[in-house]
Amino acid sequence: MLPHLDRKLLRDLKRLKGQAAAVSLVMGCGLAMLIMARSLIYSLETTRAEYYQTNHFGEIFGSLKRAPNYLIDRLRDIPGVATAQTDLAVPVTLDLPGIAEPCSGLVRSLPDFGEAELNRLFLRRGRWLEPGARDEVLVGEAFAKANALNPGDTLTMLLNGRRQTFRIAGIVLSPEYIFESRPGAALPDSRTYGIFWMPYKEVATAWDLYGAFNHFSLTLAPGANGKPIIAAVDRLLRPYGGRGAFGRKDHPSHIRVTDEIRVLTILSIGFPTIFLSVAAFMTNAVLTRLLALQREQIAILKAFGFTNRQIVVHYLKFAFVMVVAGVLFGLLGGVFLGHRLVGMYELFFRFPDLYFRLDGTAVTIALTVGLGAVTLGVLGAVRKAAKLPPAEAMRPEPPASFRPAFIERTGFTHLLPHAFRIAVRNLERRPMQALFTVAGLALATGLLIVPNTFKAGIADILDFKWDIVQRQDVNLGLVEPSSARIAHELEQLPGVTSLEPSRSAAVRIHFQGRSRQIGLRSLLPGGLHSRAVDANEREIVPPENGLIVSAKLAAVLGAGVGDLLVLEALEGRRPLLTVPLVATAEDFTGITAYMDLHAINRFLGEGDVITGASIGLDQSRRAEFLAALKEIPRVSTVAIKESMRQSFRQTTAQMMGLIQSIYLMFSVVVAFGVIYNNARISLAERARELATLRVIGMTQHEVGAILVIELAILGALAVPLGLVFGTGFASTIIQSVNTETVRLPLVFTSYTYSFAVAVVAVASTLSALLVLRKLRHLDLIATLKAPE
Repeated sequence: MLPHLDRKLLRDLKRLKGQAAAVSLVMGCGLAMLIMARSLIYSLETTRAEYYQTNHFGEIFGSLKRAPNYLIDRLRDIPGVATAQTDLAVPVTLDLPGIAEPCSGLVRSLPDFGEAELNRLFLRRGRWLEPGARDEVLVGEAFAKANALNPGDTLTMLLNGRRQTFRIAGIVLSPEYIFESRPGAALPDSRTYGIFWMPYKEVATAWDLYGAFNHFSLTLAPGANGKPIIAAVDRLLRPYGGRGAFGRKDHPSHIRVTDEIRVLTILSIGFPTIFLSVAAFMTNAVLTRLLALQREQIAILKAFGFTNRQIVVHYLKFAFVMVVAGVLFGLLGGVFLGHRLVGMYELFFRFPDLYFRLDGTAVTIALTVGLGAVTLGVLGAVRKAAKLPPAEAMRPEPPASFRPAFIERTGFTHLLPHAFRIAVRNLERRPMQALFTVAGLALATGLLIVPNTFKAGIADILDFKWDIVQRQDVNLGLVEPSSARIAHELEQLPGVTSLEPSRSAAVRIHFQGRSRQIGLRSLLPGGLHSRAVDANEREIVPPENGLIVSAKLAAVLGAGVGDLLVLEALEGRRPLLTVPLVATAEDFTGITAYMDLHAINRFLGEGDVITGASIGLDQSRRAEFLAALKEIPRVSTVAIKESMRQSFRQTTAQMMGLIQSIYLMFSVVVAFGVIYNNARISLAERARELATLRVIGMTQHEVGAILVIELAILGALAVPLGLVFGTGFASTIIQSVNTETVRLPLVFTSYTYSFAVAVVAVASTLSALLVLRKLRHLDLIATLKAPE
């Protein structure tokens, strides 16, 4: 049999089930996001660590022009190096039936016999390459899936200018290409770019690299420091065209997973904090008003011998029941949404087995945080009520001051209806209750701003900024840096309406002890295609001697306009150049630096050289252009802007859109919960007063108007504060989740704000209708009876 206080608890919960359910639902939304985000972090980190360990992923990587294979022994002899592996990495172009544009990729070599020591592949389908076999290839899963390729299918590749057909032996994954994209590209385009593996002998023969390597991976001995090892590797390989070694933390694929984990970490803190704050306000409102209504009951309990401690625990149990319900809802919601998002990650990341793993500590954190939030929200009120002496608690609360409200003392009383004056007096006499309600509703309103800010940022990239920064239709990359004369050959291709040569180079940029290895890109003064724009979308004209860097790169380096940066070329003679930072550019993917085309060539000392071109295209002759492009062996990469935009829609935008939808749904639930909870509590608290008004002659409509006006006044105070809070919160979240790889612009639209106001208005209207329905069924006689 249940103890007496527990039976009372069940009766109270049954009577206040609507308010308790609203609090649990709001808390559950916050905890669902906490559990979802923390479990996704756990899933990604655990899966990545297991993949790296099982497949022996390297810790230091690098590429170079060409070096003899015997240098591997000198790499192994560097103090701190545990394992060294060398191989070949060469660009390739493909001609796939059914795809108009040329496809490109990277061919990596595998040992002719035996298994690689590092970066071992995972066979998804098919079989491994047969020892000594020719004309066979392993294909990365992302490219195979995008083009519906299967083991046994054939591929036509252009190997160093020679067309050759290969049969697909197997579909594989590699820890080096969890995120599979073109070098330097922030967005994947698996339909036109892939990674392939062939035996060393076949790759080396095709590119005349037998007995040599141009790529390497190392692992470190336990306790070894990577920085001096990287420096030693760079010194060793500098004469062989070394392009700079880098650690695992700078590996492009590793960075993408790390950035996603960082974004999830921020979201696992920001949103749940606000949701739980709202839940704490709501719990405080429910318990404070419940205690006020049960003042006499508390006195009776104390008169019958129940201690202060027992009474405090009894009312805390009321709050804890809501917490447990919220945690259960959050657990179910977090697991469901986590499974949905893990499925979305397959658009980006290629793991042998990525599945949702519930983080047990996240559930513990959710329960602890939930209990902490409601305890802080109600403990003070509960302790204050429990300390009341029985004789004092038996007496009704002292009547509130019945002086006219402030607005009535302005002299416009005759213009105000009775319902409005009663509503204003009630709010003014309970300022703390009104303050807590306004605060909770303002937080709920502010939450509605953030998801639509995500949506507006995505739309701004897709529909506006992309065309401002990149006005060309196609970008071409060459196999090797070539004389600018090749631009004239490309200009003669069918459908070309404009062409601008470009130059890119791998550099390391230094400033005050900080550095980043990036791609240096060229700009042309007055160019019609690629541009750099500032935060106000004004074009930045590249100076003859100066550097423009992306705003994110400037922030990473801690540099500002006017500072002197040091550029270290990672190819050729590796010259150094000290150059002023003249402007920062706004972009949305990657981090990069821009210089005038001729300034880059002077810096590298290689004359009039280009590495690619951007092209404006007559779309009516697009098919002719792409067909002709396949016959030019010197073109290694083709990036079509519309294809990249579509890829962004199908990957990054789709992922962000799903996250935005989840947060929007939860924010709407919170807004409805806060308003409904306040309306129900107001009705329960003022039932005697409203019943009295009915008895003395006020109509149902007039009495209901009092509650509606109170709700409207609270909303009118909370919504402007919520819009201001939401603007600041959205700015903080967007800026926090912007990474070095992908960023969202901060865009506030009239729709963003009008949507938040509309949701609050609709929630207020529905809540008012529900409360008025309850009011119509109010038993006047039972309500007016004096408590026994």
